Formats: sequence, C-alpha cells, structure tokens
Amino acid sequence: MDSAKITQLVHHRAAAVSAKDAAAIVASNGPTIVEYNLAPPLRQPSAGRDPVPLEKWLATFEGPMSMQVTDLEVTVDGEVAFTTSLNCLTATPAGSTESFSLWFRATLGLRKTSGEWQVVHSHESVPFDMDGTFQASINLHP
Repeated sequence: MDSAKITQLVHHRAAAVSAKDAAAIVASNGPTIVEYNLAPPLRQPSAGRDPVPLEKWLATFEGPMSMQVTDLEVTVDGEVAFTTSLNCLTATPAGSTESFSLWFRATLGLRKTSGEWQVVHSHESVPFDMDGTFQASINLHP
C-alpha cells in the first residue's frame, strides 16, 4: 500500500513538471526539504512548499515540457522511504527553437507524517567524465 502511494506521488510530481504546475510539484514537499538539484548552487535553499522558485525555473522554458520516470524503485521501512529512478526531462529553453532531452539520476527521501508521505530530500545528478575534462555526461541514455 505505501509503495503504491509513493509510486503515485513520484508520477504525480513528474506529471506536474510536464504541466508546468509548480504548486502541484511542491505540494508533496516537507516544510524543510533538502534539495540537491541539477542547477547550482551545490545545495538549494529550502523553499519547502513555496512554488515561486519553481515557477521562475519553469518560466525559462517555452512550449510543452515532458518529464519521464523510468526504472523507479521504491523502498519503504515504516515511516521512511526512498526512491531511485532514471528520469528524462525534455524541454525547449526560452528563446530557442530546439528542445533538449536530458537523462539524469533521481533519488527522493520520504517521511510519513500524519499518514501522508512527504518528500524531505531530493537529489538529482548527472555523471561526469573522469578523463580529466570533468564534463557532464549529458548524452547518456538508459
């Protein structure tokens, strides 16, 4: 039951990105979420359930967006859980005529509070080349 609820939460968040619905994305956040997103800085300031930072990010894209979640694994133990997945964001940057698709790794940490699962930790990353160039490996696919 908990695993199914968490799976639904993850897919709901992805659908909210696709819909550019910042309020829906942050609705499942805990009030003091720790976030390590793809964009700088190394650790984002906790916005909790404030949709404004995400609204600003979503506004940097034109037209439709898509967030695909694959290889989702959910682990639950009592009141805590975590998920891992490979996600693909497809979007068109504002001012551009071409879209991009970026595969990245995602991990969510969740805590059950008052019977509801909340995201309390979010970590997204891309590997980087270990050949001395340290370039992000943004052309990888599962």
